[in-house]
Amino acid sequence: MTATPQDAHDAHDHHHPMPGQGKAFGIGIALNLSFVIIEAYYGWASNSLALWADAAHNLGDVGGLILAWAAFAAARIKPDDRHTYGWRRGSILASFINAALLLVGMGMLGWEAIHRLQDPNPIIAGTVMTVAAIGVLINGITAAFFMAGREHDLNVRGAFLHMLADALVSFGVVIAGAIYWWKGWTWVDPLTSVIIAVVILAGTWSLFKQSLHLMFDGVPDHIKLTDVRECLNHVDGVNAVHDLHVWAMSTADLALTAHLDVDTRIPPNTILKQAQHQLREQFGIVHCTLQLEIADADSPCIHHCDAHPHDHGHDHKHGHQH
Repeated sequence: MTATPQDAHDAHDHHHPMPGQGKAFGIGIALNLSFVIIEAYYGWASNSLALWADAAHNLGDVGGLILAWAAFAAARIKPDDRHTYGWRRGSILASFINAALLLVGMGMLGWEAIHRLQDPNPIIAGTVMTVAAIGVLINGITAAFFMAGREHDLNVRGAFLHMLADALVSFGVVIAGAIYWWKGWTWVDPLTSVIIAVVILAGTWSLFKQSLHLMFDGVPDHIKLTDVRECLNHVDGVNAVHDLHVWAMSTADLALTAHLDVDTRIPPNTILKQAQHQLREQFGIVHCTLQLEIADADSPCIHHCDAHPHDHGHDHKHGHQH
């Protein structure tokens, strides 16, 4: 029995963005873009590189939210004959672009902050503290919008972490302004900028690596292929598993293909249903294509495929199930 990707999409309950996420992105973008303009202006007016750094970082996050929102919309486009998986992979691309832009932006700001350390300038501490405190509030509210969906989608988790990091960074700017107001140390502002850049670079690097890994069909970090193989091997009627592949179709949806050598004494539909149930319950994988093969001791496939799972260029008697 063979099913197309379109049929599979209609037949299974794939992950869909949680209700209200699109609205959360829209509100978050509007709030943060407005704050970026205010923060950039007062950063210039108060001569604070820390406010500029925070504003630039917030602007990067606005761009990231826009990309994530676009990916959110793309994920809702139904598959068709030309795009049988739909446009869900756009969410992975959005995560990658977001991370790349943040890395470049923070690198540039960090470089400028190092130069400013050599020739620090006075700032208007009261303005810096007030604007940064507003940033803590806005970023905290925005982070709360994405709290519920952060466990199910890499894009939503990225948005949540970025907004939470922004709130902490803005709080750091408040502290830096207070120290300058108290002690008059002009180097505090550029030093805070350097710390902001380092913290954001460290946090963004993980998102960059994850999204790049998924772009090249890497196995998602929370999935261990050995565990998936063991799960399938424990299904009644399965003698061996080979040509096993797991990849991400989007930041929230996983797909799996595998060849299963099966015992003819167990009905094929029973094997397929058990395998699908275990994959869904243990790993959250609902989009799977399983090819059943009759175990034959004289067949060269059994010996060859187990040793070289990717060199699989010949045909089998099989059945597909999505």
